[in-house]
Amino acid sequence: MRDPRLDKLAQVLVHYATRIEAGQLVRLTGDPVAMPLLEAIYEELIRSGAHVLPQIVPDSFQEIFYEHATEAQLRYLSPIHRQLVRKIDASIGIWAETNTRAMSGVDPKKQAIVSAARKPLFKVFMDRAANEELRWVGTLYPTAASAQDAEMSLRDYERFVFGAGYLDHKDPVAVWKKIHKQQQKMVDYLNDAREVRFEAANGTDLTVNVEGMKWINCAGECNFPDGEVFTGPNLNAADGGVNGYVRYSFPAVHHGREVSDVELWFERGRVVKARAGRNEDFLLAMLDTDPGARRLGEIAIGTNYNIQRYTRSTLFDEKIGGTFHAAVGAGYPETGNSNQSGLHWDMVCDLREGGSISVDGKTISRDGRFLNKGWPQPL
Repeated sequence: MRDPRLDKLAQVLVHYATRIEAGQLVRLTGDPVAMPLLEAIYEELIRSGAHVLPQIVPDSFQEIFYEHATEAQLRYLSPIHRQLVRKIDASIGIWAETNTRAMSGVDPKKQAIVSAARKPLFKVFMDRAANEELRWVGTLYPTAASAQDAEMSLRDYERFVFGAGYLDHKDPVAVWKKIHKQQQKMVDYLNDAREVRFEAANGTDLTVNVEGMKWINCAGECNFPDGEVFTGPNLNAADGGVNGYVRYSFPAVHHGREVSDVELWFERGRVVKARAGRNEDFLLAMLDTDPGARRLGEIAIGTNYNIQRYTRSTLFDEKIGGTFHAAVGAGYPETGNSNQSGLHWDMVCDLREGGSISVDGKTISRDGRFLNKGWPQPL
């Protein structure tokens, strides 16, 4: 018998997050280890009348690819894949890992080559999503490997994962609609902002020009679970859009590689200096992926107070209520940020102990709590 929480999650992903309609073409991706959830989603999609294109591929294929691929293969972009991204109406992706460190031995230069080669594909995907021609959502299926990363038992991790999405509530969609309303109040306020400043007790002091940019309300439609508002910096501003220093509170994980104690210095919108306590060479290689990799594509504020601990999974960590995160690399066109890159790497800074967020000189958050009581608050 299938875990009933998986059926509830499938219903949320199909009917709320992607709003699938009969006759639409939907890509469903994931590792076979997530088969119980993949089956639940597939069944819900078929019941909805969709045409489903399953792409169930084990993560081990990626490890084999990087071990044996020639440079020509690393740079290859399948025309079939290009056409697929242009034709699908929706994409539902399930992240599930049996070994979260499987890619840790891969040459970062190879990863950078692949990222750069796939940049045109990523651009088509993001442009179609921005134009509302394509809906997408990604979520995580709890595995023992992810539970170990989070330093939890599998049972505790399952409770954490499903709790973060409010799937333990009778009507999780109703909860997310309420969250959407609260976050929309934030978005309406921030859309009039010119400058946002983030300060933390660890020395972080980052100023981001957001004048003329659009803030996006994330309440379960693209990531699930969700809980953030984000935009992109105005990189065309006279000050370059991003200036200052940020020291990220948690290790930054990308392609299975963990980089700890990341520090970035920004001048006129670009990373001019970068340092890390561990795996600094990987950090620098990723920042040199292409010209856009050293620019900031996203700036965001975490609002999910049902997530309060670091788990080494960006899906959850970037949503922690009382944090902010920033992504070097590709921006989201719907925000007005046009930065293009094969990289998009989110990194999280904790504001819960001595941090603040100021908008045009006015403090809106202190120690990880919003001062406006109508905005999301700790449970």
